[in-house]
Amino acid sequence: MPPEVIKHWPEVFGDVEIKAVPIQYIHSVHVHFLDGKVWEIGVDPIDDKEQVNIDEIENSLDAFFTEYDESISHVDFRLNTSKVVNDVKERTKTFMKKRQ
Repeated sequence: MPPEVIKHWPEVFGDVEIKAVPIQYIHSVHVHFLDGKVWEIGVDPIDDKEQVNIDEIENSLDAFFTEYDESISHVDFRLNTSKVVNDVKERTKTFMKKRQ
């Protein structure tokens, strides 16, 4: 996990292993190429409920990674940490209300 994520909620994110992150939580993608270039790709889904836009972003990223696969050294996904924290808090609140 990136340090800026752990900083927001260390007791939760410190020991979490992430296999996949919904596109709604990704702020940007930093692509590092073998030649030293770094491209920052902004990711800005319109709305969580706007599935068409989310699908378009996922398809565009997939096509990009397929096209440049041989020249990419690594990729950093930057999270919208405030959105993650707010959604976790909201879902926890909803869960706790249902339990009572």
